[in-house]
Parts: sequence; C-alpha cells; structure tokens
Amino acid sequence: MFYRDLTLIFAQGLDTRRVFGLNPASQDALADGISDLLPRIETALAQACDFSTHCPEMLGDAIRYSLLAPGKRVRPALALMASQAVGGTFDDAMPGAVAVEMIHAYSLVHDDLPAMDDDDLRRGRPTTHIQFDEATAILAGDSLLAMAFEHLATTISDPLLAYRCIRVLGKAAGPECLVGGQAEDLAAESGGEQSLARLEAIHRRKTGALIDAAVAIGGILGGADDAALENLYRYSRPLGLAFQVVDDCLDHSASDTEMGKRTGKDAAKGKLTYPGMMGLSDARRYADSLISQAITAIDVFGNDAWRLQCLAGFVRDRKR
Repeated sequence: MFYRDLTLIFAQGLDTRRVFGLNPASQDALADGISDLLPRIETALAQACDFSTHCPEMLGDAIRYSLLAPGKRVRPALALMASQAVGGTFDDAMPGAVAVEMIHAYSLVHDDLPAMDDDDLRRGRPTTHIQFDEATAILAGDSLLAMAFEHLATTISDPLLAYRCIRVLGKAAGPECLVGGQAEDLAAESGGEQSLARLEAIHRRKTGALIDAAVAIGGILGGADDAALENLYRYSRPLGLAFQVVDDCLDHSASDTEMGKRTGKDAAKGKLTYPGMMGLSDARRYADSLISQAITAIDVFGNDAWRLQCLAGFVRDRKR
C-alpha cells in the first residue's frame, strides 16, 4: 500500500516534502530541509572567525573550537529558512544566521562553566573550559557575544535592517530573555515555586528567545512585512518551547553518547524539568501539541515554508 501510494504521489507531481513533512523520520527530516544549507553555514562561520594577528592565538583557537564545534545548526538554519519562507534569499539572511549562532555558542560556553551548569562534555567533545582553561573559556564567550553584534553591523548593508536585527538579538540575549532565563534556572535549583508556569517562563527565555530571534531576524532580512513576522513568531514561539520539552525528555531517557553531552544531570541537581513536572509520556504529548501549533502557523506561507515544516518535525522526533 505504501509503495502504491508513493507512486501516485510522484505521478501526480505532489510535493513529497509537504506530504511527508508532518511525520518524517527525524534525521531524514533534518537532512531534507537542511543538508544543502549546512555547507553555506559552516563556510560563513569559519570566515567570521578568521582573525588577524591582533587576536591572541589561544583565544582565537578557543573561539573557533566553540563556534565551529559539530552541531545541528538549528538556529542559523531557522534564520535562512525564515527568509526563504517570506520570499527572501539565503544570502540575505546569512549575516543574521552567523550572529545568532555566535550568541548560541557563547551561551553554551558560559553555561558549561563550573559556576553555572558545570559540564565537561558538549557536542561529543570536552567543553571549552576543559579543552583550554576556565579563563580562556570565559574570554572566548565574551568575544563571541561582542562578535555577533559587530557582524550584524558590518555585514548588513542597509543600516535600518542592521539596527532592527541588532535590536532583536540584543533583547533576546539580554537579562529579560536568555541571560535572565539562565539566572532563573539556576535559582530554581535552590527551591521556590515548583510549577509548570515557572518552568515555561524559564525556558521561553533561556531557549525560546534565541529561536524567536533567529526566525525574526531571518524574516526581517528576507523582507517580511508585519503580518508575515507575526506568523513567523507564531511558529517560533511553540517551536522554541517544544525544543526544550524534547531536550528535557532526552535528558531523562537518552545516553551521553546519543546526546553528545552529560544526561541525567538536571534531575540530579533538582532542576525543574518537563518530565519531572508532567511525567515523560505527558511531556512528549505536550511537545507534539506545540509542534502542531508551530506547523499550523506557517500554512500561510505555502510551499515556501517546507523547510520550516521539516525542521519542526525534526525537533519533535530528534534523538539527540
């Protein structure tokens, strides 16, 4: 039956990405939507950390180690995909993609430090402070934070667009969003209110804000109007929360090897997690409902949003 249906799909000229976009195998979904984007992203990231001799050698090595570490590149890919969805190009959005990934890399370097989450494994490799030393890791993170805004200011030719992107990313990376979410996450380890509302407030800032920013910046650079940006936000908001719900589920059930980082630490440290609050099965169902909301929000873009659909399927089904 499957092969007969597949033959009919091809015979009718239907877009198989949209036919199967809601229920793909996770790695197939990611490959379908992102494989041709990854070389562009990796090249742009490498070019962005090609320093002059004024940058100390070890610091430059630590920055490259952190930024160019093997990763899924979900956030920069989202920026490129959002640009495509609103009629822009990948080249239009690449400055935003690079800047968002710099912020993401900086946040991981600092989150892994002993004073924060105290992790020694990230993306299957020693964390930056283990590979180098704690001071160098802090400075590498500081550098990436500054580089993100320099990159937007110097690689976006339209000053108004650069301003808008800097404003979006600055808000997402600041005390009311990413940094504030990390602060509240650390505070929650010491007790206080144990509620789903508090947990969601933490992760809409710590994880969701940067995903919102990636999609918004991609839309801005792709020429989105206010209505299109609102639809992109209606996609990114549940997607960002679903990403964290699934991450918590994987931390609860996957191995260190599968995840490329230490698992089981959140529960051991008393962190608020979705499986801890809801149970694993209900948390997975919640992630499914969030992904459905995200996919519905981008129906308005039609086939131009097929990559965003694929990525949503990957977020739901990912194993690492």
